[in-house]
Amino acid sequence: MLTFNLRPMKFKYKLYVLFFAASSLSACKKYVDIKTQGNLVPNQTINYRYLLNSTQSFETVANLSDFASSDIDINDPAQQSSLSGTQLYSYYRGSYSWQSELYPFGSPYEQDLNWNALYSTILYANTIINELPGSDGSESEKNALTAEALVHRADAYLNLVNTYAKPYNAASASTDLGVPLLLTQTVSQSLKRASVQAVYTQIISDLTSAIPSLPQSQAYNTLPSKPSAYGELARCYLMMKDYVNAARYADEALKLRSTLIDLSTLNSVSTANYPRRIINPEILLSKISLGGSLTFAPVTLKLSNEYLNLLGTKDQRYTLFTVPATNVSSTYTGRFFYKESITGETRNQGVSVPEMLLIKAETMARAGDVNGAMSFLNTLRVKRFKPADYIPATAGNAEEALVMVINERRKEFFGTMLRWWDMRRTNSEPIFQRTYTKTFNGVTYTLAPNSNRYTFPIAQYLRNLNPELEPNP
Repeated sequence: MLTFNLRPMKFKYKLYVLFFAASSLSACKKYVDIKTQGNLVPNQTINYRYLLNSTQSFETVANLSDFASSDIDINDPAQQSSLSGTQLYSYYRGSYSWQSELYPFGSPYEQDLNWNALYSTILYANTIINELPGSDGSESEKNALTAEALVHRADAYLNLVNTYAKPYNAASASTDLGVPLLLTQTVSQSLKRASVQAVYTQIISDLTSAIPSLPQSQAYNTLPSKPSAYGELARCYLMMKDYVNAARYADEALKLRSTLIDLSTLNSVSTANYPRRIINPEILLSKISLGGSLTFAPVTLKLSNEYLNLLGTKDQRYTLFTVPATNVSSTYTGRFFYKESITGETRNQGVSVPEMLLIKAETMARAGDVNGAMSFLNTLRVKRFKPADYIPATAGNAEEALVMVINERRKEFFGTMLRWWDMRRTNSEPIFQRTYTKTFNGVTYTLAPNSNRYTFPIAQYLRNLNPELEPNP
């Protein structure tokens, strides 16, 4: 494990946190191997292929946004008590209730493993991007591997900027604080936060640079391909509210991959009849939440009544992927998300075919094309109901269509960061503006429109190590 004495150096060794990230994810060994131990030699191109094949180094993304969603309601006293009994769950209950501190400084859990995981991915990607030019492979081989690393880096930065920075606002993005933008694997650069605009500009640059050298498909969807990069660009532009480009890249992704899993034909789901995540045809790039599956009490996600009313009992996503509380604990009530237990797979956070369809539907609704929006919406919905229960969605106007699309995103992406990201990006729009409340251990927490609580805090531990890291308000 890499450790450094920072205080005598007056914080000149600024990337300590990134090396800690690598070691904290049990990935430190691979990084050290490639740099110093001789097992993986920098001038051999094949070794960068081995590094990119290591899913533990690139697949993990942040989980804080999963718990902050309005679709989750942790209101059973027994579950609240279990989550409160140890500081281990401080990040869970803190993000769930939008608190200003998630990692109590001085506690055994002062580290933000979400931050560490994402910068660990960036560290590995930068190593590949920076070192490949000097390796022994052909230019086409090196370009292809570099392209994969660029996609992983872009995804990590998109996660970081939507976790630790304000929602994108074109009027203020050039001055809003983003996250440190690190593009090399050196250990002496500044950790001063780049602007939100600078981070998004880098994400777009990485993805557009990667596309020409990416294959149209890969053996496993943990490895980036052209549909992966197009999907990431569509997601990125949607978060920027650039709906023209979001639609453009969703189209490009769908041209190459448009397969949906047909839930309408299933009476139950198991590991025998549901595809594994790495070969799931809906997934354009597999990414999973830090901490893995939430398959046991007290961390299992309880569906809010508002979400259940929205989903309805005829939807196959209700029938197949949710269960009564008694399946989780005899002391719990209500209904719980159980897809991970049923399929034996951690929920996917990466870009997907359903996401591309709904990006197309949203951009059409925003452009006033109601029929087009409903067409894309129903392309997904018809696969989510038994034939006898399916009724095509219709909308009387563009605003109604837009609301239906956003609600469909809630149904499709439950338990992932996308609902929280949608809350962030739409909370300034009158038709979506609302004040949310959650009560935990007798304390009611409020999330008002445009609140600073839509941005997670940067852990005090990180800021103490790196004073350049300005805190979020």
